[in-house]
Amino acid sequence: MIKKLKAEDIMIEEVHVTSPKDLVAAAKLKMMRCNVGGLPVVDDKRIVGIITHRDVLLAGGEALGLKVNDLMTKELYVANRDTPILEITRIMADKGYQRIPVVENGNLVGLITQSSLIRALAGLD
Repeated sequence: MIKKLKAEDIMIEEVHVTSPKDLVAAAKLKMMRCNVGGLPVVDDKRIVGIITHRDVLLAGGEALGLKVNDLMTKELYVANRDTPILEITRIMADKGYQRIPVVENGNLVGLITQSSLIRALAGLD
C-alpha cells in the first residue's frame, strides 16, 4: 500500500509560512504559536528557503534581530505532488530532514513532515 502513496496523499495543505523579509524573532514567535518546528520561507508564493527552530537556537540570541533571509536554509530538497512517499522517506532518513516542501511550478502547495508521514502510515490498514 505504501508503494502507491504519493506526496499529495499525505501533505499538509494549510502550511504556516514566513517571508524572507520577516525578522527571525517574528518567525520564532510564529513557530511557537503555531506549534511547528519550522517554516517554509515564501516570497510571492515561491518557496525560497526554510527556517527551523533549531536554526534559530544554534544562531543564538543576536540572530533574533536578523532577517529570515540571513538565517534560512536556501538549498532545499523539494517534492512535487507525484513524488512517491518511499522516495521522500529515503531522503528524510538519508539527509535527516524533518520537513519536505511540496511544490508545483515553484510555488509551495504543501508540506510533508515526519509527523504527517507517521500519521499517514499509522492510518494504513
